[in-house]
Amino acid sequence: MREPEKPVQGRNVRVDFFRGVALMVIFINHMPSNPWALYTPSRFGFSDAADIFVFLSGYAAALAYGRGFERAGPWLGTFQVLHRCGQIYRAHLVLFFLLAAICVFGNMWTNGHDYVRSFHIQYFFDYPQEALYNLATLRYVPNFVDILPMYLVLMVWIPFVWFLSRIHAGLAIAFPVLVYLAMWQFGLELPSHPLKEEYHWFFNPFGWQLLFFTGFAVSAGWLKPPQPRSWLIRFFLLFILACVPLSHHAFYERVEFFQLLRIEAMPWANKSHMGPLRWLHFLAAAYLLNHLFKTRAHWLSGHLPRWITTMGQQSLPCFMLGLCLSFIAGIVLDWTGRDPVSVAGINLGGCVLLLVFARFTAW
Repeated sequence: MREPEKPVQGRNVRVDFFRGVALMVIFINHMPSNPWALYTPSRFGFSDAADIFVFLSGYAAALAYGRGFERAGPWLGTFQVLHRCGQIYRAHLVLFFLLAAICVFGNMWTNGHDYVRSFHIQYFFDYPQEALYNLATLRYVPNFVDILPMYLVLMVWIPFVWFLSRIHAGLAIAFPVLVYLAMWQFGLELPSHPLKEEYHWFFNPFGWQLLFFTGFAVSAGWLKPPQPRSWLIRFFLLFILACVPLSHHAFYERVEFFQLLRIEAMPWANKSHMGPLRWLHFLAAAYLLNHLFKTRAHWLSGHLPRWITTMGQQSLPCFMLGLCLSFIAGIVLDWTGRDPVSVAGINLGGCVLLLVFARFTAW
């Protein structure tokens, strides 16, 4: 297989690179009881790999489908979006059945572990006929497989937001803001479990759409990020550093002041609803990283960054494989034990498999 010497025409290399990084972090974070998860971005700030993935998905969607709306017209552009929605829907169903099968095989191969219950999918095995219907209608959305349904809902809104932008860009920006405010005001949620009314989608689409369409608006040119200014860079850097003691257990578990401040801040940084503090934290980090890599594009021309970029270009199949590998890796670690050598081998081996799979898929 030949090494590509140039990025795919029309693609943003930085977007694909950071999507690839996010996919590897998602793999590490979803591995049960993985010590390496303590060193991922979510332990040092309010935002994490999921925020990177959703924001860049919105950014990439504007590049892909905005061009389709302009060239093919509104109806064909809408059809292209719905076609992608169909792919995401099928991927969600396939992913659930793959993860369910992994849990079943894990139960058969190991003693003393019930992975079906550990991953909270017992309902599917207790009530298969009802659960299959609810799974297909997205009324049953268990944890660990809920990001694709959320992404599907956000994609469905793209044509409407694009039509608003044809009237005025301000309307396209106002719509996600109003939906976000309505979520907080009226408690907008989607049920995730037919037998438990208190269970809702962990990734609430009414909240996460704000981050998705922020990326969309920046990519479409409706929002202009602030130009690099030394005072602004220092301010954002200080804000990022100030969030570390509120996110890392080594600080807030030992210092009462940070613990109390964390209790006050966490409702504003809620992950499920995309709290405003979380949204701001991500935008500050994105501003700093964009400035850093914009002036150092050669950092992404090396061998390993190109492989990571390829993984970002194959984001949907790599995301599916990454979640499956994280489940399998957790089962393997239960069998081998979580000594440093086993943990390092499993984490590095999984990342290598993702990189190789991405290259194979691209080929």
